[in-house]
Amino acid sequence: MFFQVLYRVLTSADLWQAALVFGTLYLLPALGGLISERSGVVNIAMEGMMLTGAYAAVATAEATKSLWVGVIGAMIAGGLMALIHAVVSINFKANQIVSGIAINIFALGLTNYLVFIQTQGQGLPSLPGTLRLPSISWGPLANIPFLGQVLFQQNIIFYVALLILAGIQFLLFHTNIGLRIRAVGEHPQAADTAGVNVRLVRYLCVISSGVLSGLGGAFLSLGIAGIFSSNITAGAGFIALAAVIFGKYTVLGTAGACLLFGLGNGLAVRMQDTGISPYLLGTIPYILTLIALVGLVGRTTPPAADGIPYEPGTE
Repeated sequence: MFFQVLYRVLTSADLWQAALVFGTLYLLPALGGLISERSGVVNIAMEGMMLTGAYAAVATAEATKSLWVGVIGAMIAGGLMALIHAVVSINFKANQIVSGIAINIFALGLTNYLVFIQTQGQGLPSLPGTLRLPSISWGPLANIPFLGQVLFQQNIIFYVALLILAGIQFLLFHTNIGLRIRAVGEHPQAADTAGVNVRLVRYLCVISSGVLSGLGGAFLSLGIAGIFSSNITAGAGFIALAAVIFGKYTVLGTAGACLLFGLGNGLAVRMQDTGISPYLLGTIPYILTLIALVGLVGRTTPPAADGIPYEPGTE
């Protein structure tokens, strides 16, 4: 019975459609984290940036009655959280892991407090359809068996994420800007000698990671859930970080890891009728994350200067 259900689930378009939805949720912050890591700044604060973005998206959209203002608000909120991380890590040369943990804790407390004072502890209501990110159906393409539902009936953010994915791949490996980012992450002294402003590059990369994480948070609250609740991200930012490591700090590798972890989420959702505890099914994405990383982290080499504060004039 179990294997029959598993086979039916694995061959269903619903599963792979859901896998791409959750994969997109991980991909947005993962791409931001990849840029930050490539510039030499460890960013484990994507969870907090996503959470802040998720709240800001709902609060801003409700206040302005504008969906897209809500999305922009989420990106700004994520960027501001990233700015804190950048100042602490780059200017004050604090431990980047500790800074990221502090931001994650701060974001959880801040969003819980804001929701409490906003609703007197009642919680935010579900969003109306006008404030939900829309799905797009690509006409006749959407009617193609299996592929139509999987690829051509997706939320608009899925297609935006594909453009961002292609853009970052091109930026990092086919432009002078990308060369500078990679140089700063590998050998900041040499990049500084060549006239590259190391601090500026790192600032821009860290803030970009916050903007993309905020966009991921907006996708979660305005697209997937349609509501904001306490700790709504539930570890999505950490899974995104795992995807960067598993993807060996490459754009396409990170995208593939996000799809794998998204498939785990899809399985957890689609296998509810097997009789297995939903709490146990909910662990599938995290189990897949552990399995993917076991034995791989040791063979994954981050940028040489990743996590190392840079002091101009030092060797």
